[in-house]
Amino acid sequence: MADSHDPAALYPDIATEGSLAAALQAVAVRDGLSVAFEASESAALQQASVASGIPHRTVLSISAWAVERRWSIRGCESFQGLVLVDGSTGDLVQLARAAQAWQDGEELADIHSVAPFVDLSGRFEVPDGDPVRLIESEWQHLLTEADAANWPEYRALIKAAHAEPVLRGLYPFTSHWTLRFSTSIRPHLTDVPLCLDAHRQKPYTVSTRYLGEILAAAPTAEEIVSIAIRHLSSDLGTATSGTD
Repeated sequence: MADSHDPAALYPDIATEGSLAAALQAVAVRDGLSVAFEASESAALQQASVASGIPHRTVLSISAWAVERRWSIRGCESFQGLVLVDGSTGDLVQLARAAQAWQDGEELADIHSVAPFVDLSGRFEVPDGDPVRLIESEWQHLLTEADAANWPEYRALIKAAHAEPVLRGLYPFTSHWTLRFSTSIRPHLTDVPLCLDAHRQKPYTVSTRYLGEILAAAPTAEEIVSIAIRHLSSDLGTATSGTD
């Protein structure tokens, strides 16, 4: 019996072409596309990439699954290396269409339109790296993530925190679903001593550090956010690039 972990056994058609990039190139040509795929030097049957035509995007990476015939994509913004699009599919034509749109600098929503398997992270693109806009983008990502999560308490916490102007001016990030804040954007985070946690069917809590001692608990997200604000320094301001 063939080894299911052998990429040539799971992807014989890819092996015949010699690389995932070559197989995708052939599919793209048949579909009337003009995308340029780059083969991986270390894992030619399993990985490929596509460069973007706009500088504020990284390459689109394409990876084959190890135990199921399926491929994943991941495309990031270049300032922080955070995901703009990802997703998985078993359809090489869909992969090629997503890659073409990424290469051509199509709008994120349009990439999803031409290749519906593509998931949008909620982040939007900030070509000039403006910290204020990157903060807004990260909040939109957390709101999108919260809406998709099967966790009403967490969704309520993110929305309540976003509704508070003082917190909305800070850069938000999470560690194992703990909501945290920084006075600078990635990659130079400056941690604010404030951590908010949602719990299933339990009170919300606030602490000054990740997994630290709990300062207070409250039954609603709005109440815990209000309590948290009182623990913040009054001169925080808004977040910056961290390089000033």
